[in-house]
Amino acid sequence: MASVTIKTVKTEKDLRTFIDFHYDLYKGNPYDVPNLFTDELNTLDKKRNAAFDFCSAEYYLAYKDGELAGRIAAIINPRANERWGRKTVRFGWIDFINDLDVLKALMKAVEDYGLANGMEEIVGPLGFTDMDPEGMLTWGFDKLGTMPTIYNYEYYPKLMERVGGFEKDNDYVEYFMRVPKAVPEKYAKIASMVERRYNLHVKKLTRKDIFEGKWGHKIFKLINDTYKDLYGYSELSERQIDQYVNMYFPLADLSLITIIVDGNKNDALAGIGITIPSLSRALQKCHRGRLLPFGWWHLLRAIKWHKTEGVDLLLIGFLPEYRAKGANAILFADLIPRYIKYGFKWGESQVEMEGNEGVQGQWGPLNPENHKRRRCYRKWIGGEK
Repeated sequence: MASVTIKTVKTEKDLRTFIDFHYDLYKGNPYDVPNLFTDELNTLDKKRNAAFDFCSAEYYLAYKDGELAGRIAAIINPRANERWGRKTVRFGWIDFINDLDVLKALMKAVEDYGLANGMEEIVGPLGFTDMDPEGMLTWGFDKLGTMPTIYNYEYYPKLMERVGGFEKDNDYVEYFMRVPKAVPEKYAKIASMVERRYNLHVKKLTRKDIFEGKWGHKIFKLINDTYKDLYGYSELSERQIDQYVNMYFPLADLSLITIIVDGNKNDALAGIGITIPSLSRALQKCHRGRLLPFGWWHLLRAIKWHKTEGVDLLLIGFLPEYRAKGANAILFADLIPRYIKYGFKWGESQVEMEGNEGVQGQWGPLNPENHKRRRCYRKWIGGEK
């Protein structure tokens, strides 16, 4: 049996090889949605990603019979570990051929890195923060992926079950919904009532609001407050917020971003709904994740002219005091007519923790279909508990 060799990524050439492996492994796959090469490079490059102000990481390549056979990232996020009282090394950016020995070697590299840095458990797939894709797909392999999530072959979770020592740490669900012909009556009635009773209302942003009025920063600070108790969440730093504002908003279609403000508190931010045209098909047409020669055109058609059938419900969140007031109905009452106008036929939720019934319940009037599931795994490596 051929042995598996592990190589640590040391150079920019190595890092490019690490990123390109995904494009090679999933070439021609009709469901995988590859990230842009430049986005991957900006996230993984230790000089570019603000997460490295407090995170540490190593990247590994696996070779079998002299051929590249897998990759994995080992990440330590001290802020998340302190917040959750755990000594965890995360694994992410995991891809591998259908070979148990390759997967075992990759996981051994992460384990060794974790032990060398005083960690007691391995958890993943996770990124540096919740803004990175997380969770290994365990169901829904015949469904089109989305830009914010991970797609993987069906053999991934099957081999994970055979590595030894790994167990479920957290499961996620995702929902598929058809865009209705009109705002569902339940949303419309609740929205009207909530607006009158609590003086909550919609505010649409301009780019001047976002960059000069600092609404971009307000949005990500609300995300910190809203998501702080969710599984593994790591609070975004000021420098990370700066990066995300400059990354997401310059090209965003602001009509698909709705914020809810509280008129009783000088229009303080109460909740957000950030949605984007589905870029899945456009990204599939970007050769090896590159914008050139024609990838930019496919993305522009989807972002600016809405030449896509779907919409991704990227980030939806409300401060705790507004969650039981039905404020999310105001969001949907504002956004659904825009989806109809643009000709969107379907929408897809982001990952949601399987037990988060409050979030899942908001989709009810849209007849949601739970069409994907994914899992984060955990393995104890710190000796006896």
